[in-house]
Amino acid sequence: MNVTELARRLRITPNKLREIMPQLGFDIGAKAIKVDPKTAQAILEKLADPAVSNRYTNGEVMAAKKEALEENGNEPSGAEQVVMVPERIVVKELAKRMGIAPANLILELMKNGVMAPLNQYIDFETAAVIADDLGYKVEKSTEEDLMTDGELPQKIVLDIKTGEAQKRAPIIVVMGHVDHGKTKLLDAIRHTNIVEGEAGGITQHIGAYQVEKDGRLLTFIDTPGHEAFSAMRSRGARVADIAILLVAADDGVQPQTIEALAHIRKAELPFIVAINKIDKPGANVDKVKSDLANIGLTAEDWGGQTTCVEVSAKEKLNIPLLLENIFLIADLNKDTIIANPNAPAAGTIIEAHMDKGEGPVATVLIQNGTLRKNDLVKMGNVPGRIRVMRNWKGEPVEAAQPSMPVKILGLKAMPRVGDILQTIEDQKELRKLSKIKVKELVRIAEAGFVSRDKKGEEDEEDAKPHVKLILKSDMLGSVEAILESLERLEKRGVGVDVIRQGLGNITEKDVEQAFALGALVLGFNVKIMPEAKRLAVDKGVATEAFRIIYDLLDFVEKKVVELAGVEIVEKELGKLRVLAIFRAEKRQQIIGGRVEEGKMVSEVNVRIIRKGEVVGEAVIKDVESGRTKVKEVAVGQECGLKIESRVGVEKNDLLVAFVTEEEKKND
Repeated sequence: MNVTELARRLRITPNKLREIMPQLGFDIGAKAIKVDPKTAQAILEKLADPAVSNRYTNGEVMAAKKEALEENGNEPSGAEQVVMVPERIVVKELAKRMGIAPANLILELMKNGVMAPLNQYIDFETAAVIADDLGYKVEKSTEEDLMTDGELPQKIVLDIKTGEAQKRAPIIVVMGHVDHGKTKLLDAIRHTNIVEGEAGGITQHIGAYQVEKDGRLLTFIDTPGHEAFSAMRSRGARVADIAILLVAADDGVQPQTIEALAHIRKAELPFIVAINKIDKPGANVDKVKSDLANIGLTAEDWGGQTTCVEVSAKEKLNIPLLLENIFLIADLNKDTIIANPNAPAAGTIIEAHMDKGEGPVATVLIQNGTLRKNDLVKMGNVPGRIRVMRNWKGEPVEAAQPSMPVKILGLKAMPRVGDILQTIEDQKELRKLSKIKVKELVRIAEAGFVSRDKKGEEDEEDAKPHVKLILKSDMLGSVEAILESLERLEKRGVGVDVIRQGLGNITEKDVEQAFALGALVLGFNVKIMPEAKRLAVDKGVATEAFRIIYDLLDFVEKKVVELAGVEIVEKELGKLRVLAIFRAEKRQQIIGGRVEEGKMVSEVNVRIIRKGEVVGEAVIKDVESGRTKVKEVAVGQECGLKIESRVGVEKNDLLVAFVTEEEKKND
């Protein structure tokens, strides 16, 4: 393929393509006019990742198309069919309006460098570009029902009369990669220990807390760092005033760091970079600042404009300095961090779950006005009365003012995460909502289920084999994250079909439904009731409960692979005898050993064998030979390994390195 043709497909200039190819790891020479097909395909795949595309092309791939559309008034030549598109629209809904298969729309998005699953929102401009490519004309609509979840309309949030506006507590969202210490940092600020309550010490849903420091109130939102929880991070950014982007000093910038930064920029939030874990032996602050500079964040002491504060949440180092910088940003933005406490209450539902004793429970962040006990409210289309309110400590409160997160109880139905809460003064409006919605919503709440609606789905999608699941979880936000991740598990034409989803423990009813539908029953942060266990054994229904989201996704992926007609084959790479333990931390060790068979390779799994028995597994993060990092070490050599595991490795243990590969099953 010619370089010019490849550049045309990427919508960038040939000179720009030649400039970025070496940075992407493809060096074809400055004067080359052709690219071999394999290399061209690799370049297209690499630039299909929006983070990579925007970093190296400065957003030129999509920008060029959007600019061309703006010049033509969003009207493609020869277009006959008009599609009405709001400011934001779900990919699946856009496909439905265009009358095409969702898979084809996702493919078209990928060609344009946008990786968006079925349930993800895209903006109007992106939708216009894709529609243009497919021969449609788009017109902007003003549909409130397709508004981005959690995005409070300006007309509600900014209903603040001049003269009545008052200062409110700033809302600070803490974002970053998994296990970089976000919850631990909040523990240090609050002098509490929330992190120990999380499975694996890792946050898996949004938490909101209030702290008083130096006589000033601050509201903190803690977001998960798992790749799967992108929607939660986005929601956290949309309701905040200030962001803290947390980066571990021993790990540097990682994928969710980049994604969190994208959410912060999209929400136009002022932010601080907190470089955490500076107390760790492997900490390298200069390397972190170099990584940050590579993604456009140059630290102030490097001549840039990004405020970086070096902290240790574990040792509580520089926490006051971090707070000083938060106060400084809040003071600089005091004209926007305001609210009218006398206005009707408005806020965003940031978490919701079904409590066995208390029924539907929702966490709302009040953004304007004051919410009081016994207020009539609507959350989206769910009506209710505030019967009980509790602050983040679980203490009952009579009123919640702007910037205060509260749990509300006494609801008749479950609101959706991201719904807008508004107080209702008119009883007629409440009765109207009740007639329309309550019967259906109560039915769902009591059953704990939402069934998949098959209407409008493509025939080819229904004909495709699926792993059928009934999914139960503790929180709506968790369900949202799991569903989004399951969309990406398709292999060799086999997909995942969540036919029912709900909140609460796994019961006999779940098992009966799974038996009738030929499905598995999976739980996340919930229990399998004893009666359900017995029934599952009698009926041969597979039931599993998980506390870590990655364990659940791995389990489902294995089932998809099995149904796809392939099997996972394990191949042994080598064995190492542990000779010494140099350093041991919570989930990380640095060890020394000798390779007895095969080779040791970085970024592979190892099985830990002690006295002839398997005691656990670990991941080799780094291999060193003679103080130099290497990819692998061969038999007979001694080396150092940096490993991650929940099981501590001991001297004389045998580590067996292995990889897993997919192979077609023999008929």
